[in-house]
Amino acid sequence: MSGAGTDSTKAWPEGGPVVILVEPQLGENIGSAVRAMGNFGLSRLRLVNPREGWPNPKAVTFASGADRILETAEVFPDLRAALAGINFVAAATARERGMQKSVLGADAVAAETAGRIAGGEDVALVFGRERTGLYTEEVSLADVILTLPVNPAFASLNLAMAVAVVGYEWFKLASNGALPFQQPDRYPIADKADLLAFFDHVERELDEALFFRSPEKKPVTIRNIRNIFHRVGLTRQDIATLHGMVTALVEGRGTREARTAARLAGGKKPLAGPESSEPTD
Repeated sequence: MSGAGTDSTKAWPEGGPVVILVEPQLGENIGSAVRAMGNFGLSRLRLVNPREGWPNPKAVTFASGADRILETAEVFPDLRAALAGINFVAAATARERGMQKSVLGADAVAAETAGRIAGGEDVALVFGRERTGLYTEEVSLADVILTLPVNPAFASLNLAMAVAVVGYEWFKLASNGALPFQQPDRYPIADKADLLAFFDHVERELDEALFFRSPEKKPVTIRNIRNIFHRVGLTRQDIATLHGMVTALVEGRGTREARTAARLAGGKKPLAGPESSEPTD
């Protein structure tokens, strides 16, 4: 989705977990991660020793309007310092580290995070360097390991993608899966009287068109036709459109029949292919 989905009149969510990026290498990657944070209701960013320094104009460009997150970002010299005030830490890694720690997927981390925040704790989601990820000693500072069900032969996600996937699971839980919009119900559902009137109409015209070729099978065929329309959940507007379609088909057939009759009455033969001559010996 592009910037067309941005609505500056709506409030940004507050109170989610802190996102910590450890030694991010490029401002572009920080900005892209921040854009993903904005997408999924994560507003608090801590940076550990960004390689290109801070602030970084490229981060602003790639944040694509999520500037408020960059403006309140905090910078720390190392991960220990960045964890000040944090009660629970999930460290993202794609590699097994040989530690006796719980390994959770993004959905489970989101659930754990929501429960702890509701209990007054502060939670951090920690992401590592673009090339090497988190060091083992940094993972050791976490309470749980966060990983994703990725292809084990190609498990490395770029920084923004990792933040986006985890952010998505967090915001889906925090928002109860509410979508930003729904198709409005512009027309009321048809009542049974509307539906039965349509059945009468279409069945009458099918009779006229000799659709029901077998009198014995006609009742079953009619039930099947009715069940098709019952399953759809037609609105009153749908019913009106269907009436119009059937009427147009009937009128079109009548027009064609009238034109054929007029041609015959005028002594004109209906159009046909060229006559073939008899072969001679």
